[in-house]
Amino acid sequence: MPTVTVIGGGLAGMACAAALGSAGYRVTLFESRGFLGGRASSFPLAPADPSSELIDNCQHILLHCCVNLLDFYRRMGVLDRIRFHRQLFFLEPGGRLSVLRAGLLPAPLHFLGSFARLRFLRPADKIAIARALATVRRERAARTDLDRITMLDWLREKRQPPRAIERFWRQVLVSAVNEELDRMAASHGLQVFWLGFLAHGRSYEMGVPATPLGELYSAEAWERLEAVEIRFRSPVSRILAGGDKADGVEVNGQVHRSDYYVSALPFERAGELLPELELDHGAFEHSPITGIHLWFDRPITELPHAALLDRTIQWLFNKSGGRYVQLVVSASRGLLDMGRAEVIELAVKELGEFFPLARAAALEKAHVVKEARATFSARPGLEAHRPVAATRIRNLFLAGDWTRTGWPATMEGAVRSGYLAAESVTRAAGVPRRFLVPDIA
Repeated sequence: MPTVTVIGGGLAGMACAAALGSAGYRVTLFESRGFLGGRASSFPLAPADPSSELIDNCQHILLHCCVNLLDFYRRMGVLDRIRFHRQLFFLEPGGRLSVLRAGLLPAPLHFLGSFARLRFLRPADKIAIARALATVRRERAARTDLDRITMLDWLREKRQPPRAIERFWRQVLVSAVNEELDRMAASHGLQVFWLGFLAHGRSYEMGVPATPLGELYSAEAWERLEAVEIRFRSPVSRILAGGDKADGVEVNGQVHRSDYYVSALPFERAGELLPELELDHGAFEHSPITGIHLWFDRPITELPHAALLDRTIQWLFNKSGGRYVQLVVSASRGLLDMGRAEVIELAVKELGEFFPLARAAALEKAHVVKEARATFSARPGLEAHRPVAATRIRNLFLAGDWTRTGWPATMEGAVRSGYLAAESVTRAAGVPRRFLVPDIA
């Protein structure tokens, strides 16, 4: 039975290990921390208290078009812990609500009825948006410059009104790609709208984990994959290599050897373990995400989630009966230098503009998580710098959402990278296997 070492227990490393473990490979996964999940993980709110509740570092969601992430959850036996929502709620300051949902018409016309009734857009905005959306499929396939221009360039080319850009395009895309429109490659923006909203009647449905993220990767879930061994608090300090072959990894002063090796580390760390690879990550930048957890003394909303328009806070997720809510700000560079108290004060103030009950509620506790290195910045021109899984070391492969997955930095992109690395291992072993699930369109 071939043996594989996977370095890093984020989604990329876990997906690679799960795929290979289910295909007859003996896998050892080394994780430097005491838990799995990487940037999609959970931790106790009060670490010193064994009974402390678990919270996610940030609310992570998926759409039905994230077919590889869904496949990974299926492998882990936890797909039933994802709750899908067929309605997307948009709130304006003052509380006026709009709902986007699929109707009876087939894709790409399934939103026609509810889109026409959206109250936060003017008729002229809707006409302009509809004209632009009608070009997405054709331009995504035919144009060769979409990775060289920004999404804002494309929207201006399509003569989108400022209100349509701010309230519709930006509201969806900044959260999906974790980057501002003037820094985001148009190729990623068009991909989000094609796969997530136009290609299939259910692809837009939003999945929200019903449990803390960490429970999706629990020891119980890994019992399904007996060929995978996970070693926590085991940072790999070095990859040993001679010529074109990796010979082992150094972990806590000891050498571990296997037939194949997969590095599933972030771009800023991947090259440190084996400088001879000469990985050039100079073109990569980070884009931050801020998660704000608020607990009130009473419910402030019955909505399961809501996109909050025209303010700093972009999304609200109802975590427990409306008393505990989690707020998300993507591409949150403006919050990085703000103090914790300032961020909480801003969040509570803005919530009061959308939910009258929040103005009367007392805040019982709060927690702020700033992920300064949440994702890579999906800038124009970056695709040419994203490496493939195979390296010049014939038994060493790369995984991670920053590799060439065909997706921006998302949970889906991370799983895709793990599956692509696993496929490369099987090709090197002489028994090619296919793990990657094709996009829905």
